[in-house]
Amino acid sequence: MNKAALIEKIATKAEVSKKETERMLEALTSTIIEELKSGNEVTITGFGTFLSRVRHARGGVNPQNPSERIQIPAVRVAKFKTGKTLKDALKEKSETTTE
Repeated sequence: MNKAALIEKIATKAEVSKKETERMLEALTSTIIEELKSGNEVTITGFGTFLSRVRHARGGVNPQNPSERIQIPAVRVAKFKTGKTLKDALKEKSETTTE
């Protein structure tokens, strides 16, 4: 599902315009990004938690020249930890498809 399809589905379910839904989605994503950049967590109860972690510097191999070693710098990355409601919903779905 892409962003346009998500906006259309939310607009239909919430019975609001697509423009208003798009503004709300933009506000949500920009707020989450701002909080993660400042080192905070964003928790949506039942759905999950967005957090940022530092991936430590490490050694690697240059893919264009495998004999050359390179240093990969430390970088801040986004992580998502699923909440109980989401986990349970996904378990239900996988249990019904495996039977």
